[in-house]
Amino acid sequence: MQQSAVDRFWSKVLKGPGLDDHYLFLGAVADDGYGRYFLRQDGRDTSVRPHRYAYELATGVPLAEGEVLRHVCNIPICVRPDPGHLIAGTQRENMLDRVWDGRHANGATWRWRGVGREIFAARSRALRDAALEHGWNQDILNPLFSGIDPEAPTLF
Repeated sequence: MQQSAVDRFWSKVLKGPGLDDHYLFLGAVADDGYGRYFLRQDGRDTSVRPHRYAYELATGVPLAEGEVLRHVCNIPICVRPDPGHLIAGTQRENMLDRVWDGRHANGATWRWRGVGREIFAARSRALRDAALEHGWNQDILNPLFSGIDPEAPTLF
């Protein structure tokens, strides 16, 4: 029996055990740091953003033209479809979030701020790979959520 696209999707998601934990997409990560999920639609193979797919599955409504999903949690591979993680909005609101959170090029201290596309993707892949290798291990994932490289030497 062939697995449905929805079942296959959720098999690629690691849900944290806590009430507010992330749902990490463990599939492909594109060069922009966001996930890619491949499925067959209308007789063709296509790629969709996993966070959009999860949101549409949860709400039953596709996003309107020009509407984007804002990652409130600031974790690009998080697909948890609830307001603490993803909310629908405009691109303007998304850019204002970016400034508010300090993720723009002149941002203050946020891990994802002002980094190039390659580094952004590498950080998402490192988080995904750690989750694939270790499961939901807080000691390993928390530093990656906050932007601390667990392999980096400490000063003390």
